[in-house]
Amino acid sequence: MLDGVSLDQLRAFIAAADEGSFSAAARTLRRAQSVVSQTISNLEGQIGVSLFDRSHRSPRLTPEGIVLLADARMIAAGVDSLKARAKGMAGGLEPELSVVIDVMFPMVAITEAAKAFSLQFPGTPLRLYVEALGGTIQPVLDGRCGLGIVGSLPTIPPALAVERLSAVVLLMVAAREHPLAAISGVIPKTELTQHVQLVLTDRSELSAGREFGVMSPNTWRFADLGAKHAFLLNGLGWGSMPLLAIHQDIASGRLVELLVEDGPKGGFVMPMSAVYPSGAPPGPAGRWLIERLKQCPEAQARASADAMRAVPMIPT
Repeated sequence: MLDGVSLDQLRAFIAAADEGSFSAAARTLRRAQSVVSQTISNLEGQIGVSLFDRSHRSPRLTPEGIVLLADARMIAAGVDSLKARAKGMAGGLEPELSVVIDVMFPMVAITEAAKAFSLQFPGTPLRLYVEALGGTIQPVLDGRCGLGIVGSLPTIPPALAVERLSAVVLLMVAAREHPLAAISGVIPKTELTQHVQLVLTDRSELSAGREFGVMSPNTWRFADLGAKHAFLLNGLGWGSMPLLAIHQDIASGRLVELLVEDGPKGGFVMPMSAVYPSGAPPGPAGRWLIERLKQCPEAQARASADAMRAVPMIPT
């Protein structure tokens, strides 16, 4: 008998509980009161439990009814979610959006976009991966992600379509107690080579045999930007970091900006882009996310032509 329970019965049960009477539920459902009453009675007969105490002027939920009401709401909400998701898929909406994001992209922009995404597409799960260099492109090439936000790997395979997003500013820094921090003015490359440079490493093979912005033969390599940040703060080397990730450290003096030989004034500029397979452009959710990320605060602040200039060497 339980297999015969219908969504129509559950909705009548929920409406009667919410409205406080069968007559009010009938008005809400635009049905006759007798139909609503009979529907709820049939439900009680099928499940073998009294949902309402009818000994009062208005029906009251029984203890069992209170417990089962929560289940009924969950089932009805699940069906509504299924219908909404199916409708979206029929209109081209992705069932899930998987995105790989360059570790250099401002995390504040990602979290703000994700928060807005959850409201705009509540039925579309968002799966995020944070990588560096070729690790932001390989999942897109493999089909594991439909969209990539890239920057730290300067070359992008021709199989991917590219849309410019923003420019992330990188500063060369060291802890205030590091020997390089005591040098005023421009630091020559011969001096930089005497100290350990902290750089990001590529978990993919796309940059195998190539170096980007490595200026010292002494390097410690990290796959995680947070670990690199911690090592910089502890004076274990020097290296580049996104300005938005370290501006408080610069302001407090924990990190000191280094003016390196041949380094551009105001820091290095890393153009960021959205990439996806040329033959499989993003659907409505992916397209919305790309447009949202174009509103990144740093992108607006660095939208001028010189901020988007080509930089021959981008330290990572």
